[in-house]
Amino acid sequence: MAFDLRTVYAMTALACVIMGAVQLAAYSTGRFGRWLGWWSANNILLGLASCLIVLREIAPDFLSISVGNTLTIIGSAFLVVAIREFAGRRISPWAVFLIAGVPSLPYFLIFTEPSQSMPRIVFASAVCALFDMAVAWEARRMARDEKLYSAELASGLFALTATLYGARAMMGWWGSLGGGPLFHNGDQMHAALGLVAMLLLTLRCMVIMMMATERTQLQLENAAYHDPLTGVLNRAGMSRAFSGLTQRPLAVLVVDIDNFKQLNDSCGHAMGDDVLKAFATAAHSAVQAGDLIARHGGDEFVVVLPDRTLHDAAGLAQNIRSAFSAATDGMAQACCVRPTLSIGVATGQMDEADTLHAILHRADQALYRRKREGRDGVDVFSEELQAA
Repeated sequence: MAFDLRTVYAMTALACVIMGAVQLAAYSTGRFGRWLGWWSANNILLGLASCLIVLREIAPDFLSISVGNTLTIIGSAFLVVAIREFAGRRISPWAVFLIAGVPSLPYFLIFTEPSQSMPRIVFASAVCALFDMAVAWEARRMARDEKLYSAELASGLFALTATLYGARAMMGWWGSLGGGPLFHNGDQMHAALGLVAMLLLTLRCMVIMMMATERTQLQLENAAYHDPLTGVLNRAGMSRAFSGLTQRPLAVLVVDIDNFKQLNDSCGHAMGDDVLKAFATAAHSAVQAGDLIARHGGDEFVVVLPDRTLHDAAGLAQNIRSAFSAATDGMAQACCVRPTLSIGVATGQMDEADTLHAILHRADQALYRRKREGRDGVDVFSEELQAA
């Protein structure tokens, strides 16, 4: 089946402009970040560039060669800006000017003749390959840092397009795409690559919206299951996490910050907030990966330690107390009341006979005994305590 290269460029131009216009309309609603504006600019510029290339030998060479190829380079550079904006790693205006402007200069200074189509293709393909590799690298960082599975897909997709651009550059260098004017030599191989490129451009627009959707979903889940002040799980998050710990032995700490109401009333809510955050930091410093920390309400926290014995849990509770004491040392002068920790410890199995409520109740009993006996310490649950 024969492909006409000029027709392929025209189809690419139409597809890019439509995708860019849709993205621009979405960006204009104010519900998306600046990254979508940059991505929209990328597609619109690539569409305009392809349209000018379609007019090769029809429009003046300055437009179809110099301006058309310059728009291709600038549009591809905007991809790097867009992905870094999406990742929260904004590029300075000077850097944008350099990465978009400097690679465009050869089209006004060197590759100005119509017969230099292959050198232009080699240069543009090499530059676009570098830009796509930068996007793939940034997407890989987001996949690792934000746990975005769609970013893994984006990284692979841009690595693929970078490879195709690199292959196109090498084929042009070796003369496999023909020589002379663009639409007179090597049309079939070039057209086939153009069709693949058009498909991948569409997929790239889809995957960036998938990344935005997945990130929003994760942010909503994070808000629903985490305490906004301390960053630890809230009660809903704790219940959800507990559901994945069935048929496993575990230890539970119920932690109460002593004198917290008095501190909050006397020293102010800002100081109270600092104390709550200090506990979260102290607890995180003491636990291991896989352990859970949740704010159960007010000044009460729960720490869940899978596969830990009562002795192990009691030792970790003491470590949390020590870390909390060190964290609040700097607040000693500002605090009119010294905050300390009372901790109750219990163990369980998390099955139908030993529910979350039952294990927390046992840990609460140990906590209440510690409160009765003077606070500022650790008590473990025992059968004698339950009988009492």
